[in-house]
Amino acid sequence: MNIRILNAVALLLLSHQVSADTELKMAVERDYQYLESLYHYLHRNPELSFHEKKTAARISKELKQVGFDVTEKVGGHGVVGVIKNGAGPTVMLRTDLDALPVEEKTGLDYASKTQVTDDLGNTVNTMHACGHDIHMAVFAGTARRLASMKDKWKGTLVMIGEPAEERGAGARAMLADGLYTRFPRPDYAMGLHANAVLPAGQIGYVEGYALANVDMVDIHLPGIGGHGAYPHTTKDPIVLAAQIINALQTLVSRELSPLDPAVVTVGSIHGGTKHNIIPDQVHMQLTVRSYTDENREALLTGIKRIAKAQAQVMGFPAEKMPVIKVRDEFTPALYNNPELTARVAGVFKERFGAERIVKVQPVMGGEDFSEYGRVEPKVPSFFFWLGAVNPQAIEIAEKKGESLPSLHSAYFAPLAKPTIQMGVEAMTAAALDLFNK
Repeated sequence: MNIRILNAVALLLLSHQVSADTELKMAVERDYQYLESLYHYLHRNPELSFHEKKTAARISKELKQVGFDVTEKVGGHGVVGVIKNGAGPTVMLRTDLDALPVEEKTGLDYASKTQVTDDLGNTVNTMHACGHDIHMAVFAGTARRLASMKDKWKGTLVMIGEPAEERGAGARAMLADGLYTRFPRPDYAMGLHANAVLPAGQIGYVEGYALANVDMVDIHLPGIGGHGAYPHTTKDPIVLAAQIINALQTLVSRELSPLDPAVVTVGSIHGGTKHNIIPDQVHMQLTVRSYTDENREALLTGIKRIAKAQAQVMGFPAEKMPVIKVRDEFTPALYNNPELTARVAGVFKERFGAERIVKVQPVMGGEDFSEYGRVEPKVPSFFFWLGAVNPQAIEIAEKKGESLPSLHSAYFAPLAKPTIQMGVEAMTAAALDLFNK
């Protein structure tokens, strides 16, 4: 008798869960026309980092109209929306707001034709070439769903629109402006990113380190210039640069463990004006990537050591030593809390099927969502990849042996409908699970 009762209760609960899952899916489908219109607006009207005034205003409006208590201008053009819905955990969901100085070449009928003035006074074309418009559409859709489902969860929902992600500055600015003190501190933080190789309808995730520490390093090499026919009267910064470039490669190959991924790339070197003139200075620009804080420090310390040591070996005087500057726009490695990752990935697999939720490899790209999980005491955080590519485009590219347009490409064009719908359903389901268990 007791077993029959338990089985009946189990079937009733399962039926309720199936009904709730179907209800969410249908609600997301009904809402898509609205979200598509929002997505097209955001795509047509991109704004650069630190200039997201109109974008922030639109995201603020989206949150206010569904009942969030909204604060604007947090850390620049940052937006914070809060709904308090009884006792329970605090869940923070984040989107980024900014676009890139890229001229769009997708040919879409809603393609960006926007031109703006950048921080240097140059007129540049602007495009959401990194999918932040997709992120905002998913963000707005998730806000709409959770606000309409307050009878199904208890706790506090914090939703933030972050400026200047592309500059690695927005998260730090919002935290410095009191994100975790002026507003409810989250028990969990979640974010997502459109993926340029996964098909729409799939989700990719990584447990542990998912994205890298990213540093930009400038090296100024002062020298003593002169005639190319009389090199012995000079101190040649071009030869010094060549020696430094070669020696820098030993940092990864000989000073870090072969099991620890790292990259030191010299992306720019400028010096000299004419064939027969040895210049009096050279400028180098580097990108430096790793995962652990220890390896980051080892690489940056090693760059300084090598640059100065090479100058000393070549006999450069003390007043002509290299000047090394690590830029402030540093992005720390993104670490997905293993327990939270397993939990949310389990929710995704149960909802969408295990075949659509794939474990992917970490990448050396950077993402300042990482900042939200590093503030002590650390906030468990999870960041996942949202497949955004037309499956037919993947098939064609594979047959031709070609690469798909990457993030930051002028040709990057997400398949909007399945990408946005999957994102809204996934993020909403994940938040509901965190609120209710």
